[in-house]
Amino acid sequence: MAHGTFREITTHNLRTFKHHYVSEISGSLGDLGTFLPIAIALAINDTVSLSSTLIFSGIFNILTGLFFGIPLPVQPMKAIAAVAIARSFSNGTIAAAGAFVGICIFIFSITGLLRWFTDVIPIPVIKGIQVGAGLSLIISSGAKILSSLGWVPYALIVFAVGLVFAIICSAVAGSLPSFEFWHPYTVVPTGHQWRVGALDAGIGQLPLTTLNSIVAVTHLAHDLLPGVPTPSTTHIGLSVAGMNIIGVWFGAMPVCHGSGGLAAQYRFGARSGSSVVFLGVLKLIIGIFFGESLVGLLKQFPSSMLGIMVIAAGLELVSVGESLNTSGARDIGKPDSLIIGDAARDAGPVLTDEERKRRWTVMMVTVGLLVGFKNDAVGFLAGMLCHWAYKLPALYEKAKSRWSEGRIRM
Repeated sequence: MAHGTFREITTHNLRTFKHHYVSEISGSLGDLGTFLPIAIALAINDTVSLSSTLIFSGIFNILTGLFFGIPLPVQPMKAIAAVAIARSFSNGTIAAAGAFVGICIFIFSITGLLRWFTDVIPIPVIKGIQVGAGLSLIISSGAKILSSLGWVPYALIVFAVGLVFAIICSAVAGSLPSFEFWHPYTVVPTGHQWRVGALDAGIGQLPLTTLNSIVAVTHLAHDLLPGVPTPSTTHIGLSVAGMNIIGVWFGAMPVCHGSGGLAAQYRFGARSGSSVVFLGVLKLIIGIFFGESLVGLLKQFPSSMLGIMVIAAGLELVSVGESLNTSGARDIGKPDSLIIGDAARDAGPVLTDEERKRRWTVMMVTVGLLVGFKNDAVGFLAGMLCHWAYKLPALYEKAKSRWSEGRIRM
C-alpha cells in the first residue's frame, strides 16, 4: 500500500488521538519493556549517555510518528547492545558499531537491495521470523503467558504501578532524580574502536536489522493496520540509517525499528503515529531536564513489570502466524517471486492442503531454528533452505521436460 501524504498522515494522527487518546498514550508505553532494560544497562556501564539516548530517541519518535503515521517504535539494536554489555564497550566502540550498521543500511536502501529482499523472501519465512521473535520474547520474560491480557489501559496501569515502586525504592535509597540539564558532547571513534565495533558487533546486527527491523516490520504494519498506508522498506531503511548516522555521535544508543516494538505498542492500544509522538515529547522533556540523574530511579523499576510488557509484545507477534494460510497473507493470490520465468504461477485465493502444509512447515522451521539458536540469521537461512527444498522437484521436472523437448542442449 502506498505511503500517504503528510497532510493525510497528520489528519489521521490528530483524529485518532482526539477520539482514542487513552489508547494512544497507553500504546506509547508498550515498548518500554524492551527499551528501558537495555538503555539502563548501557548507561550504568557508561557505554552510552542516558540523556542523549532519551533526547535523540525522542526526536526520532516524533519524526517517525509525523512522517509514517503508524506506531513504529524506536528500539535498541539488540545484537550490538548484547555484545556491548557483555564486553563493557566504550562509548566510541558502540558509536562505531551503530554508525557502521547505519551506513550499510543506507547503501542497501538507495541501491534497491531492501526492495529486492522484500520481493524474494517468502511470506512463511517472514512470518517465521516474527513468530520466532515473539516466542523468544516470551521465553526470555518468563514461563507464564498472560493470555488474558487484553484492553489498552494495561500498559498505563503496569507502568504507573512500576513507577510508584521505583520512586519509593529510590526515596529509601536516597537516589531520587533531580534537575540536571543535558550537557551535549560528541563521540569520535578511534581506528581501533571502528574495527572492534564494526567486526564484533556491527556485522552481527546487520541481518537482525534487515530482517526484523525493516522487512518484517513492513509486513507486520500491513497485517496489523491494513487500513493505514504502510511505509515502504526503503523509507524504513532510510529512517534506520538516518537515526544511527546522526545519534551515535552524541553518545546515544544505536536504535532501529522492530516488529516486536510495533506489536507491543499495537497490543496496548496504539493505532497511529500520535502515540510515538507523545512518547517522543515525553522522552525529550525528561532527557533535557533530568538527564543522567534518572539512572538511579530506573534501576529501581521492577523487572517483573517490564516482563509483563515484554510478554504482551511476544503474544502479539506470535499471533501474526495465524494468518499464514488465509487471505490476510500478502502473497495469497500473488505470483511466487522465487520461481523463475515461466515457472511462476499464481498461488490463487485458495490453497490446497499440500500447499498449506508446506507453508506451515517453512514457517515452523524458521521459528524453530531462530528460537533454538537465538539467532535471526540462522532461522532465516533454515527457512529459505526449506522453501527452496520444496521448489526443487518442480524445477527438476521443468528441466527434464525441456531436455526431452530438445530445448536444453549440452
